[in-house]
Amino acid sequence: MLCVPATANEKWPIVFHEDFEQGADRWHPQDPAQWQIKKTENGQVYSQFKKESAFKPPHRAPFNVSLLKDVTLSDMEFTGRVRSTHPDYGHRDAVVVFGYQDPAQFYYVHLGKQADEHANQIFIVNGADRKKISLTSTSGTNWDDNWHSVKVLRKPSDGTIEIYFDDLQKPVMTANDKTFAYGRIGLGTFDDTADWDDITLRGVIQK
Repeated sequence: MLCVPATANEKWPIVFHEDFEQGADRWHPQDPAQWQIKKTENGQVYSQFKKESAFKPPHRAPFNVSLLKDVTLSDMEFTGRVRSTHPDYGHRDAVVVFGYQDPAQFYYVHLGKQADEHANQIFIVNGADRKKISLTSTSGTNWDDNWHSVKVLRKPSDGTIEIYFDDLQKPVMTANDKTFAYGRIGLGTFDDTADWDDITLRGVIQK
């Protein structure tokens, strides 16, 4: 693949934006029965409304993901809005997938209500069950029934991975890993439900 370089010292350009007002044709749910466009008083959102998934990942990893079909990035900044729609419990979550190669190779961040070794961490799936790679995290993601902002920053050249939640200036999780030099992104939950809206990608496109 050829890399389209970003201009030095310049904010990465916007390469994709989605508000779901025209539907979700550019997205590929791993189980289409789980996802729908939902109308709200503020416009349409992409809703992963069904908890049970027919998709069975080859390794322990999120079950409920919809992947962006046609944008592959190396350096990238993902921003979006998410609303958890699952009743409250300790592992109430949402996830963002990035660096996606195939069902057995990708990164994801688990934004979980209460942190432990398998929740509220950054993970890699690389031909085996998910493995925690986060260097820093918090005691948990304070889910309620409101909308929240999420940002994922990735620089494969130096391994930087930073996750932001609501405060988009200060990361809540960090990691450093260079395993996957590029990949696609995805939205969803590990095994809960959530709504998504206003997805923006900045970065370096792979062709």
